[in-house]
Amino acid sequence: MRVLLTSAGLETEEIREYFLKMLGVGVSEAKALFIPTAAIDAGAIEMLPECMNDLLKCGIQNKNIKVFDLHTGMEIAELQKYDVVYLCGGDTNYLLERVNATGFNATLMEYIKGNGMVVGVSAGSLLFSNNLAGNLGLINSRLDVHCPDGEARGKVEYPIKDNMRLTNTCALVIREFPDGLEIIGE
Repeated sequence: MRVLLTSAGLETEEIREYFLKMLGVGVSEAKALFIPTAAIDAGAIEMLPECMNDLLKCGIQNKNIKVFDLHTGMEIAELQKYDVVYLCGGDTNYLLERVNATGFNATLMEYIKGNGMVVGVSAGSLLFSNNLAGNLGLINSRLDVHCPDGEARGKVEYPIKDNMRLTNTCALVIREFPDGLEIIGE
């Protein structure tokens, strides 16, 4: 299990370095599945180039990034061809509705449990928390993003507290339960 839940993506050098360490393959060969589905309003759409730039700045080649908008599902064999799934921010309700309606929820969770890597950004992170009914259930906690004050850096005790807060410069790292939970960044 390799999941980075963030408010603002690979915003800091520390988060980018952690991402590259977790990626587990040479970055120039890495294949990414980029999911912009949540970006349905002007503000979120404006952020999409920054999100794409997160992957490019890390060294993932443009030709190795596939944009997938969740109009259909994806079988696990296809998803496993990607080294990382990057879920962009925007409208959490819409993103969750598309993930569930296409069956991508089950495929994505199977991918994660099979050690697939996921980066969630804002709404892309909230999918995994208990903020909304029908969520993917990765963490049994409410998650707040874009907070002025976040959780303290370091290991996160299990069970997770009822409400986790992330700033734009920190990430919740999820490896294996219960020992693989950690806050990086500030």
